[in-house]
Amino acid sequence: MSQRKWTPLYVVVLLFTIVLALLIISGYSNINKAKSSQAAGDYAAAASTYARAAQTLFWRGDLWEQAGISAALAGDYSAAIVYLGKQTPRTEDGWVWLATAQLQTGDVQSAYTSCASGLQAFDSARLYRLLAFVQRSQKNWDAERSALQNQVRLDANEAYAHYRLGVLLMLSSPENARSELKAASALDPEVDSAVQTLDAALALSSIQPDTSQQKLILGRALGLVQEWELAEVAFTQAVGMDENNAEAWAWLGEAKQQLGQDGSAELDQALRFDHTSANVRALRGLYWNRLNRYEQALAEYLLAAEFEPENPRWWVSIGEAHANLGDLTAALEAYQHAVKLAPSEAEYWRLLAAFCAERSAYVEEIGLPAAQHAQTLLPNDPAVLDTLGFAYLASGRYANAEQNLKKSLEISPEYFPAHLHLALTYLAQGERSAAFNSLVYVRDADSSGVYAEAARQLLERYFP
Repeated sequence: MSQRKWTPLYVVVLLFTIVLALLIISGYSNINKAKSSQAAGDYAAAASTYARAAQTLFWRGDLWEQAGISAALAGDYSAAIVYLGKQTPRTEDGWVWLATAQLQTGDVQSAYTSCASGLQAFDSARLYRLLAFVQRSQKNWDAERSALQNQVRLDANEAYAHYRLGVLLMLSSPENARSELKAASALDPEVDSAVQTLDAALALSSIQPDTSQQKLILGRALGLVQEWELAEVAFTQAVGMDENNAEAWAWLGEAKQQLGQDGSAELDQALRFDHTSANVRALRGLYWNRLNRYEQALAEYLLAAEFEPENPRWWVSIGEAHANLGDLTAALEAYQHAVKLAPSEAEYWRLLAAFCAERSAYVEEIGLPAAQHAQTLLPNDPAVLDTLGFAYLASGRYANAEQNLKKSLEISPEYFPAHLHLALTYLAQGERSAAFNSLVYVRDADSSGVYAEAARQLLERYFP
């Protein structure tokens, strides 16, 4: 009788054991399927299969982490956050992908928390890299610098980390910036040009006795390499050290404009401190030019040239202002005067040629010879070759135009103006497919957006 009493219990236990065994078999089968999908690069399938396995094998917390990492690799960052949030990540990879997914979905604060938590368990270069990105997005420059210092401590082979650290050190300890910039240059020759600009500014700044001028020099260099947020910091430091530094006020206004702000108050302040500064006048001219107030811009540039009559830069700006006002004769005279002041500098010959080609004025008699002369001065400069090609295009010499534009791109494959001019050359010769490819390349590759917008406009015009 007692045996009969226990029989149903044995059946229940047996059934439970069988079901559990089947679930375990199914769970491990899903793990194997997920691994196969992962190996094949099908990360979306791997993520969902790992998640099913995690639900079955509930004691395997690592499976949720694998599901989250796979989802992140598949680009499904929302799912990655859900999976990785099931249990605290156990590996460095888990923390890295959780923070990455949070950044990709715009949750910067959670990404910061994940980086900080992950770094308590792992001394990770990748987590410090993400932390540096988070701090940069919050404009917390000191914290970004600290994160980058830890990143390069753990991984000395990433050029950008050295470069960015060097740039930040220019604000806080410029004496230590050069070694980081040189390390970046050694790892990636593509940053050579920017590093040379910054290194020259560091050298010039170091011999200035006035601290405000030191910051002004560094800020201008940061602007030249398009680090305008940091340039704004440098100029703010400069006016803080000497509130009468007119050029620092003017450059602060320029930095604010570059960052989408107004900047006029700073430019007015600069004028109050020094109304005879050519640089202040020129920066004010640039401000008016951006507003399409060309008469005011011309007045500022003329004053700059009055204060520094031997500086060819101001005459180029005068020429541009005259051209924008429709006075091509006066514009030509200004460009020619710039060339007269600096006859051995290819850039002014190039700008004269570019003016003629862009305005379709005096191309044969002045523009093309100017471009050819610039090319004799700088035979392998991509900008000069591009302008020469453009001048040939404007004169109807399409074969010569194509030859020089392609040579420009051989030297600098991402020189986008040459791609645009080459597309126009192809169109002039009826080669629509080649023109389309060039324009699409610029549209998709130009991260600055300036040339990408020009490419979009040309695509809309010629390929509606």
